[in-house]
Amino acid sequence: MPRTRKGRPIDGWIVIDKPAGLTSTDVVNAVKRSLAAQKVGHAGTLDPIATGVLPLALGAGTKTVPYVMDGTKEYVFTLRFGEARDSDDADGVVTETSDVRPTDAAIRAALPAFTGTIMQVPPRFSAVKVQGERAYDLARAGAEVELAPRPAQVDRFELVARPDADTAVFVVESGKGVYMRSLARDLARALGTVGHVAALRRRRVGPFTEAQAVSLDKLLALGQDASALSLVLPVETALADIPALALTGEEAARLANGQALSLVPFLSRMPQDVDPDGGLVRVMAGGKALALGRLGDGMLHPVRLLSHAE
Repeated sequence: MPRTRKGRPIDGWIVIDKPAGLTSTDVVNAVKRSLAAQKVGHAGTLDPIATGVLPLALGAGTKTVPYVMDGTKEYVFTLRFGEARDSDDADGVVTETSDVRPTDAAIRAALPAFTGTIMQVPPRFSAVKVQGERAYDLARAGAEVELAPRPAQVDRFELVARPDADTAVFVVESGKGVYMRSLARDLARALGTVGHVAALRRRRVGPFTEAQAVSLDKLLALGQDASALSLVLPVETALADIPALALTGEEAARLANGQALSLVPFLSRMPQDVDPDGGLVRVMAGGKALALGRLGDGMLHPVRLLSHAE
């Protein structure tokens, strides 16, 4: 007999402007309790020091989390020169100091080496697994943590302000799994000094932006009031960048049952910007996102069911 989930079945996304001092899991748990929602997850961890865009998936929205996490992220962070810290941010313990303070020109000259596809070593205090254990658990236990470099895609790394000789402010646009703390640490080293992230804010995750974000305090104050549900965005908001294909009720029912459908009836409805050989489409039925489908061999193949056909 299937286990009945506790709470209300709420489907969609809500974007929280995460405050500093909380983990992403803290925010998920607080929102789940406040809304009495059955299922809540997040799309992309933010460190406790960080603020900004933390998209939370509710119910069926959790099925679209991987597509959000694969999207572009935008951050703004402050690098403080002169102190290396074990966590590579302001929450850590000072491990090394330096009197060297780079010029603006030196900083800008160093940035191209950290743009494009680079190899990056994650921070010791990160969720990367080492022999089945989280790196941050090993680091907190005093163990030596050796993490291997991994590819990272950095599309933009720009110096935007220099408040004083000790600090520099950067904007970064990057792909999945890029650590701002590692960028700050490695840039400082490349400039002949040491440094750490003093402040960090995420401004965008895939289709979700600061403009959609609500403060955690505001949401918690609303509790289970109906106005809180008005802040929940539709599931398909997470898939805004994926071309949409509308199906009839009969077609939707067949796809929902796992059947691949011939593309012939869809030719006049096919989005112009989709690749017929392996392209992903957002399948719509009755104005709702029914599933994600992939095109290939003249067929539409169901990839992931997002809701039930009506």
